[in-house]
This record gives sequence, C-alpha cells and structure tokens, in this order.
Amino acid sequence: MILYSDRDDHYSQRVRIVLAEKDITCEIRESSLEETSEEILSINPYHKLPILVDRELGLYDTGVMMEYLDERFPHPPLLPVYPVARANCRTLMLRIDKEWCPMVDTLIEKKLSEKELIKLREELLHEIASIASTFKEFKFFMSDEFSLVDCCFGPILWRLPSIGINLPVNRHLKPLLDYQKRIFERPGFLDSLSPLERDLREE
Repeated sequence: MILYSDRDDHYSQRVRIVLAEKDITCEIRESSLEETSEEILSINPYHKLPILVDRELGLYDTGVMMEYLDERFPHPPLLPVYPVARANCRTLMLRIDKEWCPMVDTLIEKKLSEKELIKLREELLHEIASIASTFKEFKFFMSDEFSLVDCCFGPILWRLPSIGINLPVNRHLKPLLDYQKRIFERPGFLDSLSPLERDLREE
C-alpha cells in the first residue's frame, strides 16, 4: 500500500491521520503536485493528490480512502457502528468539504485581494466559532469517540494561524480550544504531520 501525499495539504493529512490512528503499514511518499509523475497523477482523473494505491486498487477521493481504510482495518473503528450515527458522520464530513474546505483552500492560495481575504477569514472564523458550544456536550466532533470527522476537521484547525486566523481565547470558545488541544496531542495526529506541516505552528 502506497499513499502519494502532498507534504502540505489538509486533504492528504486527513488520510495520514487514519493511517497513524490505525497503525497501518503503508509507504507514504511525500511530494508536491509538481513533483509527482504523470503516471501516478493519471490514477486520479482530476490530477490531484492524495492518491492511495493498494495492489490493483487506486483511490483518489479522501472520503472513499478513509472509509476503505476503516473497513479494511476495523480496529480501532473511526465510524460508528449504527447506521444513523454513521450517516450523521458522513453528513458532517460533507459539510466540512462543501462549506469550510473551499474557504480554507482559497485562503491558502491567496489569489484574492487583501480586502476579500480579510472578509473570508472573518467568515470562516464565524463558522468555526458557531460550533464551539457543541464541544461542551461532546468530547470530539458531535461524538464521544474520535472519528473520521475529526480527521477532517483537525488539519483545518492546525492550519488556521498559517492562513491568518487565530482563535480568540475567551469563555465562548473555550470548549473548542479544549477540543483542539485534545486533537493536537493525539499520537496519531502528531505522527501524521510532515516536517513542513510541523513548521506551520511554532508552539
């Protein structure tokens, strides 16, 4: 099994977290899109990383990758057993992908004017801050167990300072900050970080 992973990409990191959490033996080939051969990129019709190759199987959607790894290596489980809870997890992952990831990607690319970037930072901060109270009830993202949803959200939180967003330290955000600390201290999360990603935070 080989993961062709962008060394500084939150989509790639979410797959690396799953591999680390489950202690899966997998060769991780860190590179950038520009450094990846056309032969490998051709596995993905969109010519993007990450790409997971397992024997004759080539996967390029991170949601499919994560669920494949969770089913093939069931311990520890990263999706709930019950269908309703599993559907809720998938819905949350979809929300992150459709609503938050485009904002993160745009802020990373920095192709907008500074005025537009400031507005986008404020919007993303507002969106993330709006869920802070849910972490009073749950240890992880709408769950008491670490799940694939956390694998998607954690890499975004890690990158916030690098895209100009610092979570204010106040009473309202304390549950979210506590959650963030729990995620960042997990061995699986720490093991998933490339050297370049570690440098995104100096703390």
